[in-house]
Amino acid sequence: MEFKAQQIAELIGGTVDGDAQASVHTFAKIEEGVEGALSFFYDAKFEPYVYTTRSSIILVPRTFQPAQPVAATLIRVDDPREALGRLLMFYESMKPKPTGISPQAYVAPTAKVGKDVYLAPFSVVEDGAEVGDGTQLYPHAIVGAGAKVGKDCILYANSTVYHDCRVGDRCILHSGSVIGADGFGFAPTAEGYEKIPQIGIALLEDDVEIGANACVDRATMGATIIRKGVKIDNLVQIGHNVEVKSHTVLCAQVGIAGSTTVGEWCTLTGQVGVAGHIQVADHTTAGAQAGIAGSVRKPGQTIIGSPAYDAKAWSRATAVFKMGPSLMAELRDLKKEVAAMRMTNDE
Repeated sequence: MEFKAQQIAELIGGTVDGDAQASVHTFAKIEEGVEGALSFFYDAKFEPYVYTTRSSIILVPRTFQPAQPVAATLIRVDDPREALGRLLMFYESMKPKPTGISPQAYVAPTAKVGKDVYLAPFSVVEDGAEVGDGTQLYPHAIVGAGAKVGKDCILYANSTVYHDCRVGDRCILHSGSVIGADGFGFAPTAEGYEKIPQIGIALLEDDVEIGANACVDRATMGATIIRKGVKIDNLVQIGHNVEVKSHTVLCAQVGIAGSTTVGEWCTLTGQVGVAGHIQVADHTTAGAQAGIAGSVRKPGQTIIGSPAYDAKAWSRATAVFKMGPSLMAELRDLKKEVAAMRMTNDE
């Protein structure tokens, strides 16, 4: 697919500065630009590449004033990153969508499969399961017995929806993700640990994306719930009976223990750990490796550390912690001076 600068500008509400007939057929980072590619620039540290890149078109802020001649055609927009995102979505939507059921796919006699689905070789839809219109299952993707997957979903290779679980419309499950494995429930006995049956389900609402090798455990009873629009990165673990509310983002290696509720529009960055049976308020942002040991009740906080608390207070405390060795040395010197003064007074 090839697009001209004027077409792109009209699509994203931009203005062309240069050759309106310049054309592109691919995307590239500005520092790796090639002829026929579209790049974007928004951060001053990348400005030198604007003058040297081989990309044919660059998205730039409307206020950008080049300090040197620019060979590429510029398209001026309010927010280059947002404009690029819209272009990438448009580009992806133009790709042909696979359809059809492979003879090597397995669909149980009691399963229901909608229109325009794609079932790749070795994909599986088990007894009583349902797959909605336009959904795609890639090789070794499995929809378990009695499970339901909505419309226009993508289940990439080796993703699994366990029995009786629910997946809404327009969800994406990346390779190796598991929806509805047993929650981690065991009762200690004198002879070891006895497994507690996990008879609930996992439920994903619409527009949820699950990263590669991420897991959402089924509930002990009831449901583990991932609400509308939640985005979950690779290698994330969601425990049984957790509820993650709408539009929250969970980055790589986040772990949430059982029966916890995470509010709307939260961002938990890499390796954040959340204890069980607590509440995290809406619009909470947790910095990398934060350990959330107790409920966060005030909405809109930014927290970090372990145990996690206010990020500004944590920064001040960290500065003091770094001074610890010098402060200890000063304290030892002061103790020596005080001891010497006491000896002098005693004499």
